[in-house]
Amino acid sequence: MDKLMENKLLKEKILFHRLKAGLDVYILPKPGYSRQFAIYATRYGSNDSQFVPLGKHEPITVPDGIAHFLEHKLFEEEEGNVFEDYARLGAQPNAFTNFNMTAYHFTSTGNFYECLDVLMGFVGRPYFTDENVEKEKGIIAQEIRMYEDNPYWRVYFNLLKGLYHKYPVRKDIAGTVESIYKINKEILYECYRTFYNPSNMVLFIAGDVDADRVVKQAEEIFARQPVEEAGGEIERIFPDEPKGVAQTRIEEKLAVSRPMFALGFKDQDITGGGDRLLEKIIANDIILDMLVGPSSDIYNSLYEEGLIDSSFGTDYTGERNYGHAIMSGLSSDPEKVTSVLYEEIDKRKSDSWDQGYFQRIKTKKTGQYIRLFNSLESVSIQFVSMLFRDINLFDYYKTIESMTYDYVVREFKQLYNRSNSCLSLILPKA
Repeated sequence: MDKLMENKLLKEKILFHRLKAGLDVYILPKPGYSRQFAIYATRYGSNDSQFVPLGKHEPITVPDGIAHFLEHKLFEEEEGNVFEDYARLGAQPNAFTNFNMTAYHFTSTGNFYECLDVLMGFVGRPYFTDENVEKEKGIIAQEIRMYEDNPYWRVYFNLLKGLYHKYPVRKDIAGTVESIYKINKEILYECYRTFYNPSNMVLFIAGDVDADRVVKQAEEIFARQPVEEAGGEIERIFPDEPKGVAQTRIEEKLAVSRPMFALGFKDQDITGGGDRLLEKIIANDIILDMLVGPSSDIYNSLYEEGLIDSSFGTDYTGERNYGHAIMSGLSSDPEKVTSVLYEEIDKRKSDSWDQGYFQRIKTKKTGQYIRLFNSLESVSIQFVSMLFRDINLFDYYKTIESMTYDYVVREFKQLYNRSNSCLSLILPKA
C-alpha cells in the first residue's frame, strides 16, 4: 500500500493505494470482524447535468435524472443477473444516487473477494441497448410517480425549490417523467465514459480483509477491462445562484392525516470543499443541537405542548457550491411551531447559549463520531462522501476539538435569518 492514515485516539488506520488505472483504493482494517463492506462510488450525481465530456471541448446539457438512470442500468448485464450472483455468494447488494455521488455497495460475511469481483465487474461493464433503455424508462417513470405522491419527499423537494433559484439541487434526483424519456443509449454511454472513469471514482473497503490481495485483484480487473485515460479534472458547469431564496413559502395538499413542515435556511457563505467546509458542517451540527436538539428548552417545550413529536429532526447539508439547514417534522399546528422557531432564533441573536452547554454538545458530537467507526456501512459511506468534498474523515476530531464558541456564534448569526429562509408545508386535502 502507498500510504497509511492513522488516528491514534480511535486506534484506527486507513490504508491507501492508487491503481495504475487511476482508481483510489482505501481500506479500513477491522481484524476479527465477521462482516465486510465495500463501496464503489463515483463523484457523479443528479447535479451534474452540464459538463464537458471526456475527450471533448464543448459542454453539453443532458436530461435531468440521468445519473439515477445509469445506476439502474448498470445492474443489467448482457448475460446473467447481478442480484443472483450476490445471492449465490450470500451477500447483500445495494446502490444509491444523490445530488453529488452514485455508489454501489455490498455487505458480506464470506466470499468477499468473489463479491468484489462482481461489484467491480458489473460497474465496469455497461450494457445499453435501445430496447433495454426504453424498457427502463417505464420502470423509472413509475418510481417517479410514486415519489410524487410521497409527502416526505414532496415537503423536502418543495423546500429546495423554494430555497434555490437555479442551482440543480432544486430538481428531483430521478428527474421527471418527461426528462427521462429524452434519454437514449448514446447519452448514457457519454455520461458513463466521463464520470465512471476510475480517476473520478473511489473504492472503500472495511473489514477483516487482505489489503495486498484487494489491490492485486483490482489491478487484474482493470487489466481485463481497460479504460480511457481521464485527461484531468472533469469540467462541470453550474449556474450562478442568486443570493436570497426563490420563495419564502410553498404549500401543497396531499392525502395526509397530519400537516408536515420543513423550515429551511439557505447558506450564503459558500466556501468550496476542504477544511473550511468541515468546520461549517461541524459548527452547524452543534448549532442545530443547541438550538432545537432533544436537550434544548425549545424542543422540550414544543414536545410537551404536543406541537412536535419524535418525527422532528434537523440537518445541515454542506457541499462545495451550496449549503442549507433544515428543521422538519409533523405537527398539528406547523404555523405555530415555525413562529416559535423564528422567535427562538431571534432571541439567540442577542442572548446566546451558555458556554457550558456548548461544551456538552461538543462532547456529544465527539462521542457520535467515535461510535461511527463501529458501523462498517456508516463509516464507509461517510468517508467517501467526505472525500468527494476534499475532507478527510480522520480530521473530524481535531476540527471539533479546535471549534470555538465564537466561531459557532458567528456561523449562527450568518445563516439563521428569516430573510434567507423558506417554509414548505404539506397540508391534508379537505
